[in-house]
Amino acid sequence: MPMNKTTLAIIFSLIALLLFDMMGLIIKYLSPHYGAAELSAYRNVAGLIPAGIALWWSPEWHKNGRKLKIRQWQFALMRGVVLTFAQFFFYLSLGLLSFATASTITYANAPIMVALAVLLLGEKVGVLRWGAVLMGFVGVIMVVGPGRDSFQPAALLPLAAAACYALVAVTTRMMDDDVPSALINLYSSAFAAVGSLGLAFFTVGFSPLHDATDVFWIIAMGGFGGTAVLFLVISYRMTEQSNLAPFSYFGIPFAFGLGWLFYGEAPWSELFPGALLIVAGGLLIVWRERRQRVKDAMAAA
Repeated sequence: MPMNKTTLAIIFSLIALLLFDMMGLIIKYLSPHYGAAELSAYRNVAGLIPAGIALWWSPEWHKNGRKLKIRQWQFALMRGVVLTFAQFFFYLSLGLLSFATASTITYANAPIMVALAVLLLGEKVGVLRWGAVLMGFVGVIMVVGPGRDSFQPAALLPLAAAACYALVAVTTRMMDDDVPSALINLYSSAFAAVGSLGLAFFTVGFSPLHDATDVFWIIAMGGFGGTAVLFLVISYRMTEQSNLAPFSYFGIPFAFGLGWLFYGEAPWSELFPGALLIVAGGLLIVWRERRQRVKDAMAAA
């Protein structure tokens, strides 16, 4: 019996989450010997290959005559700069925090996206969604742990990364409607590659190779990250994002399990119950969006 598109899209999105976590594990492994900016540069340069593949597979791009030029290239440049700093903050945090803690805090991007949509897109948000946003932020604060004896200022880095990732996501909706999502992704990846190379050059520079096997790990890091984006692009084209959003939170147990397996980390006291509130807030936003879409469809019928 053939698998339906939605189920296949969910599987692809889960594979993407796992690949992102594998990329993060390698970044954490390489962090003692290489700076966050240069790791970001390596990842972005290698990620241009999957981004190009995603564009070539885009029916929308072929339909539009395979155009590479976009009107809002300056805006795309800005998004690439923001993405550069998002990666820099997150990669830096992976070398300072437990893997699961750094990864979990970045899920604050869901409530931040709602707040940014109000400010930048003029969206109207009701009491229910604001309640979900508040719930998510409380969860993030509990995981970050200000005032706790074990609080580390480094926990603010993945929070800054989450804000930058949320800004990149929201501003995608400000691009022209006729620009294929795969082309937007390619522009973001290309500008982020240039930005991260510049950031590395003007900060720590590029470190000499610590070990010959690091070449393999650097290639694997870029391959995992770029392929993960490719799987996400494919999954987003197969079904509505609202069908995939609830499964994005599988990344939290993935990160916890992989951090425990490869680094012996089990930060229960740091993650819970804050991580549960982050997930609950995000799922409440997803549920509210789906219910509103059903209402709009019924009203239009």
